[in-house]
Amino acid sequence: MTRVVLGSASSGRLRVLRNAGIDPLVVVSGVDEDAIVTQLGSDSEPDTVVTALAQAKADAVCQVLDRDVAADCVVIGCDSMLYVDGRLSGKPGTPEQAALQWDSMAGRDGLLYTGHCVIRVLRGAAVHTATQAAVTRVRFAAPTPADLAAYLATGEPLQVAGAFTLDGFGGWFVDGVDGDPANVVGLGLSVTHRLFNDVGLAIGDLWGANPVR
Repeated sequence: MTRVVLGSASSGRLRVLRNAGIDPLVVVSGVDEDAIVTQLGSDSEPDTVVTALAQAKADAVCQVLDRDVAADCVVIGCDSMLYVDGRLSGKPGTPEQAALQWDSMAGRDGLLYTGHCVIRVLRGAAVHTATQAAVTRVRFAAPTPADLAAYLATGEPLQVAGAFTLDGFGGWFVDGVDGDPANVVGLGLSVTHRLFNDVGLAIGDLWGANPVR
């Protein structure tokens, strides 16, 4: 019975998996994302950056798994960043940075990149690793100053990639997406399905081993 482990504190990613029939064990990686981005350098391609971050998270989680879980599990690591005007943006962290982010993208399109890493763990060892990045075009509305101030006051945009969500308060300010909406939330189902197949796992078996109660 292969346990699915989600290496992320993201409620959006957890919700995507549960809505798709899998209730994962959540183990947060604690990876220093800024240090990895700095090490990669400013000239790295967006898909390279998010994939490296996703794999770093999955690798870190594999190191702290309980023995019983590590006997038979699959670890999912993900990372998302927004690409606008040749610049990748992660979590803004402060209201001021979130406001600047919205100044750059309001009324425009942006590319939401999500890196995915799946690691198959058997008998305590990582035996297969598969990675892939996915990109979804997001068409942003132009919120009024009052709307933007109210959104910033919720605190939501401070802790999410690109200072917006599709499935939360930020959804009011997204005109549409071209591509997989789940990828914007932070975990693309079609990509993750392919990666499961790559490491020798069938989705039906994972549904049975990780049922949503």
